[in-house]
Amino acid sequence: SVARARPPVPHLDPARPRRAANTVISCRTAEAGCVEVRDGRAGANDDFDMFYVDVDDDPNTYNSSRAELRLPPGSRVTYARLYWGGNLRVGEQKPAADAGRVLAAEPGGRYKAVHADTVVGHRVDDGADAFRASADVTGLVRDSGSGLYTVAQVDVAKGRSAAGAWGGWTLVAAYENPAEPLRHLALWDGFDTLAQGLQVRLDGRPVAAGARGRVGLVAYDGDRGRTGDSLMFSNGHPDRAPLSDAANPGDDVLNSTISEPGEAPAARVPAYAHTLGYDSDVFDLGPGSRRGGDQAALRLVAHRDAAWAGALFVAVDARK
Repeated sequence: SVARARPPVPHLDPARPRRAANTVISCRTAEAGCVEVRDGRAGANDDFDMFYVDVDDDPNTYNSSRAELRLPPGSRVTYARLYWGGNLRVGEQKPAADAGRVLAAEPGGRYKAVHADTVVGHRVDDGADAFRASADVTGLVRDSGSGLYTVAQVDVAKGRSAAGAWGGWTLVAAYENPAEPLRHLALWDGFDTLAQGLQVRLDGRPVAAGARGRVGLVAYDGDRGRTGDSLMFSNGHPDRAPLSDAANPGDDVLNSTISEPGEAPAARVPAYAHTLGYDSDVFDLGPGSRRGGDQAALRLVAHRDAAWAGALFVAVDARK
């Protein structure tokens, strides 16, 4: 399938998207092997009895987690979107009607209800009943800026099953900063199984040879150590460059990580190295842009798992 861009994102701005992300469910600490897997060992969510992550002090929330949105000084947020999703059917069946609402708190703030303007649900495959929701949160993020955001009450099921429990959230923010170069920005929504692959195009926007850029990915139910997942960038040429880094092998890109290149990673609470079925990764475009062109596209494929893509975003310098 081909995903389409969400039009409110700026086409050409001195901007770059940043993101904050975390999981809301993990294995139980007391279960054999859980701590080692959280610390990075290979494993899968269907290997464990999964239970909620809950880091706040509010007895009325059953799951919650935090992550840092880090913006450069002098930045102004122009668009922000919150994505969340997971599996509704594991050892229990969660009500789908609750999928369209979460609680979110800005740095140092109190929870506010966030209602989805888009909910895609009941994607059934191999025992899973999956959903993905999203909402425009530009006002909240523009007013609050950098810091630790908390998201709670993501409607995911706990327990153990062959499909496994999984779920999490990602906040994507585009910003203006006059000290940075002009960039092409694009953000895609979608929620389809990746068995047939997913392709997104930059709609003929030219990418200069050697231009710098970053690609972001949100995906659900990937398993670390089960190969066959790849994210490739092409620019109108027959050759495709697989995107990979130290945290994401080129043939196991859906390996349950929350990662970003270069700088010290943004803070997360909890900061599990292995998120057991939730991916939110940012890649340097690197060698993918060595050759210029005007037919830039991304292709995401998962041969091994019943996995879903939730969002893709791209920021590429308009000039070398």
